[in-house]
Amino acid sequence: MNIPTYFSLILTTFFWGGTFIAGRALAGSVPPATAAFYRFAIASVALLALCRIIDGRLSFPPPSLWFSLLLLGFTGVFSYNICFFNGLHYIEAGRASLIISLNPLAITLFASLFFHETLTLRQLSGVICSLVGAIFVISNGHPAVILTGSFGRGELAILGCVISWATYSLVGRSVVKTLTPLSAVLYSSILGCLMLLFPALQEGHLLLAKYSFMDVVNIAYLGLCGTAIGFSLYYQAIRKIGATRSSVFINLVPVFAILLSWVMLGEAIKPSVLSGGLLVLAGVSLTNMPKKNKKKILFKRNAT
Repeated sequence: MNIPTYFSLILTTFFWGGTFIAGRALAGSVPPATAAFYRFAIASVALLALCRIIDGRLSFPPPSLWFSLLLLGFTGVFSYNICFFNGLHYIEAGRASLIISLNPLAITLFASLFFHETLTLRQLSGVICSLVGAIFVISNGHPAVILTGSFGRGELAILGCVISWATYSLVGRSVVKTLTPLSAVLYSSILGCLMLLFPALQEGHLLLAKYSFMDVVNIAYLGLCGTAIGFSLYYQAIRKIGATRSSVFINLVPVFAILLSWVMLGEAIKPSVLSGGLLVLAGVSLTNMPKKNKKKILFKRNAT
């Protein structure tokens, strides 16, 4: 049994669920780019130490890898977090977490469209199931809003998170062939942090001393627990039990986010939105089940 590993994965998803509450709590008091900059400044320092401890060394990227690392920094750190903090300014933490639970689905679709990976009948069923659920979550239980295109800036920003993370994940596939996953996160964190510095300076609120004690606590939580510790625990689990078994636990993130937003922020989720979230998670699980060799391939893009 791998009970310590399973416990660490549950703790990781708890940390990640908590990032929505911390981000929502910072909305209105700390500007988006400033919050994101401090998050990854803290995370970069912590990841530097963790890479030395866990990997035993710090791999320096070859010149051919720096463009990919810049893309990782731009998509997974800069654009994701600008969208993340902007989105949480407008919508509830619990509902934002349900929208972001579309990440695995977006990765599957992007891989099919741009990398010519195959979709089976089961996976397509999962895609349709998740998309139906997503309509209810994004529209806050009013699907007709999708047809009129009148849903808000918060929903659009969180959808930007999904696109950013799917791109980050697919670009990262080539990077981890050379670097360890934790080193890839470290370098993308440093580069993304440098990118965030410029808009943070433009916001004009970079002096940390002007923020409240709880603002600083929330920023520290995002950098340490939500980023450095969370990713290190997750990649340690992948080493021990594999990526497939580890990725199943990610479905707990919106569960923890909804529970924590209810307990700590007093947020309530509409039954229709919660039902949509369950459809999203069911579809994601169906889409990401291991493929069987005998399964009929329904769709495959022509590589020529």
